[in-house]
Amino acid sequence: MDTYTAFGGHTRITTGPLAKVALVLKHAAPTDAPVMIFSDRTGQPIDLDLRGSDREILARLPSDAGSAATEQPTEPRGRGRPKLGVVAREVTLLPQHWEWLNAQPGGASVALRKLVHDARRASGDTDRAREARDAAYHFMSGIGSHLPQFEEASRALFAGDLPRLAALIATWPADIRDHVVALANRHRGE
Repeated sequence: MDTYTAFGGHTRITTGPLAKVALVLKHAAPTDAPVMIFSDRTGQPIDLDLRGSDREILARLPSDAGSAATEQPTEPRGRGRPKLGVVAREVTLLPQHWEWLNAQPGGASVALRKLVHDARRASGDTDRAREARDAAYHFMSGIGSHLPQFEEASRALFAGDLPRLAALIATWPADIRDHVVALANRHRGE
């Protein structure tokens, strides 16, 4: 389940599922500091409409906030197995690629699924590290681009030098600093 973190200025207000974050913000005491909500998976800021009753707020929440990569087509397609979550999409390959795929046991679809599965397994650690780095950078940019050493901290993050990153942001407000470090280390299970 995706989690989100809300900040009031430089102070963390709450972290949790989007519904929880929305309701905590709805019932929180007003603050002069700007309130920002970030996806912990992507580090991207999201906007919520907190007007109305709790039920109205929850009804307006996106089912998968900000996940363009997993968006499904809005119109049902004739092919695929929708009940299983299989949706037909178009893939462009050269004729020799199609020949090879069609010659594989189970045909092109089975071969492509196996190839994707193997590639995801082989590059899993690299992908998780990249996603963690990108999330930390998006969060840093969204809330802390004005903070001291931001550019050097960004360089350290992209170089994978997490001890240097931590040293460079040591003077940042504690909640922001701790969240950057947590996002950057997420791929390690820390």
